[in-house]
Amino acid sequence: MLIELLERQEGVVRRADVLALLGPDRTRWLVTSGRWQRPVRGVLVGHSGPLSSRQQLWVGLLGCGTAAVLAGLTAAVLDGYRVPVNVRVPDVQVLLLPGVKRTVPGVVVRRSASLGLPDVHPSRRPPRTRLGRSLVDAASWARTDDEARAIVAAGFQQRLVRGSELVDVLARRPSSRRRVLVLSTVADAVGGSHAVGELDALRLCRRFGLPEPTRQARRLDAHGRARWLDLCFDEYGLVVEIDGLWHMDVESWWADLRRLNEHVLQGEALLRFPAFLLRDEPETVARVVAQALRSRGWRGACRLLAS
Repeated sequence: MLIELLERQEGVVRRADVLALLGPDRTRWLVTSGRWQRPVRGVLVGHSGPLSSRQQLWVGLLGCGTAAVLAGLTAAVLDGYRVPVNVRVPDVQVLLLPGVKRTVPGVVVRRSASLGLPDVHPSRRPPRTRLGRSLVDAASWARTDDEARAIVAAGFQQRLVRGSELVDVLARRPSSRRRVLVLSTVADAVGGSHAVGELDALRLCRRFGLPEPTRQARRLDAHGRARWLDLCFDEYGLVVEIDGLWHMDVESWWADLRRLNEHVLQGEALLRFPAFLLRDEPETVARVVAQALRSRGWRGACRLLAS
């Protein structure tokens, strides 16, 4: 029984469980003899060596009690989510019901009254929230709105979640912090904008009265391979690409130049902007895009040029 528990929980167990199985004398001897260790109150580890990263998660989780689950980015990473480079990775995040008073060193304890069966994986170990709930919570706990948008957008960029999953979570949590921001990010992501830079560009078009582009448009390159473009003004033969940090390495730089050449050969114009420029100087970006559209036949009224 104890061996099975240790295997299931990667060598980390609650002291109460060991007491029930072995009794107080045997449990005390395992720790005092140095064969086992007690990293935090109420938790034992079945060896005396360093803890793995997974064991540290179990220690933080079991230290918070039987009803605790891993949450936020901690839970999301376990489900294959890759944290965006501009988002700070927090300490271990654990979710509890209100009224449960637990503190564990190195663990950020959050509480929620709406933590039911639809929010928690039924079988994954360590116990944790489902990915949709994990991302909604992570966005709610983020330091800034930009960080929250990045967290949600990355889930779609990595093709790990569907819009309906996050909408269902928010329907159960009507008072969730940044609820409107998350819903708008989901709506844009479902429409095709899978990176925060693209979302910023879409908001820019709406703000300055520019035509709304197609997002993540599919094109075939010269070798017949599918490529996806950030923003396409198809009627005017204009493509806008938003460059993040990953475009700064040599291989990506050449791949982008080759793709630029292909667009020119196909008769399309291509504009490229760094993602930060959309946030810091949106008027500059809007003016350039509007001028490019005008040169290709657009007769709309850009609010920036009109002013």
